[in-house]
Amino acid sequence: MILFVECVISCAVFTLIILPSLYKDPIKHIMSYPKEIIERVENLPQYKDVIKGEKKRHLSIKLISVLIFAIVLAVVAYYSGAKNFKSAYIHVFILFFVVNIYDMIVLDIGLFCHCKRTRIPGTEDMDKEYKNPWHHIRGAVIGIIIGTVVALLSGAIVHIIGII
Repeated sequence: MILFVECVISCAVFTLIILPSLYKDPIKHIMSYPKEIIERVENLPQYKDVIKGEKKRHLSIKLISVLIFAIVLAVVAYYSGAKNFKSAYIHVFILFFVVNIYDMIVLDIGLFCHCKRTRIPGTEDMDKEYKNPWHHIRGAVIGIIIGTVVALLSGAIVHIIGII
């Protein structure tokens, strides 16, 4: 039951982290957009220098986020009763997996694909590219791989805490 509650809270927190930023300035999330849209934005004069900076920023944020998520989720798993590597790994993987699937179905396919507020000026005519769910499904598969890494790191942290 506690894992279910943690999943619901995690989805809510994830939504509160992503949506306001996406609605306020979609260009900050450009690296999460389909390839065709990124290519169009790269060719728009108003975004000439933005893409290069966002590519570097995106990778840095991903790496830092993996470490932060691993630590935070290790603590969550530990205080939820996961006191060894295996139970912590499973707990964190389930949490990450649920948020990942929620992100794909609700935020990406449900909102992103159909919401005009996520459209970057100059790409409004690319309705087919915005509504294509395959980009988001591919992203969810990558998310599962990232979730596996986070869960391994979290399991290792809980294991180390158990040794100390």
